[in-house]
Amino acid sequence: MPKFTPDSSVVFDVVPSENFGERNKGLVPDMILLHYTGMPDLEGTLYRLCTEGTEVSAHYVVLEDGRILQCVPEAKRAWHAGVSYWAGETDINSCSIGIEIVNRGHDWGYPDFPLRQIAAVIALSRGIMIRRNVPPHRVLAHSDVAPARKQDPGEKFPWRSLADSGVGLWVEPAPIVAGETLRPGANGDQVRELQAALARFGYGIEADGRYGVQTREVVTAFQRHFRPQRVDGIADPSTMQTLQALLAALPASKTLVAAS
Repeated sequence: MPKFTPDSSVVFDVVPSENFGERNKGLVPDMILLHYTGMPDLEGTLYRLCTEGTEVSAHYVVLEDGRILQCVPEAKRAWHAGVSYWAGETDINSCSIGIEIVNRGHDWGYPDFPLRQIAAVIALSRGIMIRRNVPPHRVLAHSDVAPARKQDPGEKFPWRSLADSGVGLWVEPAPIVAGETLRPGANGDQVRELQAALARFGYGIEADGRYGVQTREVVTAFQRHFRPQRVDGIADPSTMQTLQALLAALPASKTLVAAS
């Protein structure tokens, strides 16, 4: 792809990717999906995101020093989400804009995100939300839409700071206290109610009443994003109360299609 005019005024440079296509089914982007790069260096990251044949790309890359690169025009479909699901939609690439945040990730030491990098993510995301009419509850983590495969941008990512600037949905997590928990191996109506609540929020989960691997993975993804103080895949009172508070904070007109 030749160089193109960036969509955002905060873009430092355009580094075109060869990996993109048209958005399917007439979908327009109404979601922002945040990732970390999960690679040890920027050179390898840009090679993977921009070289033909890797089958991976993103619209934007936010460097640690706050500079922002654009690799794919927002009007095009970048290949960043993979097999994924949210709120009834399985083609997340066609309805989202992907932002890769340079961070080595869990496999390479998982450093903190620098403040200037987060400020750049906020500025970029706010502009996208305005241009594309993206509501706060549609600013999501890669781990939200692919909990069985992904854990980025992870529990160190400062979602609260983004929400304080109008980017993303956030409620204060309920305190972690002793109390009844649901954990792998549990069965019954309480598990089914938890699964149904997670599905109403948007996660891809079947309400079968069995706390198996899928439920543990989805609860873990939920905790990474919304209750990062403890990420263990166990639905303790804090996790369940935070989920209910988030459901109550959703727009009244919002309806979700539960996973089947």
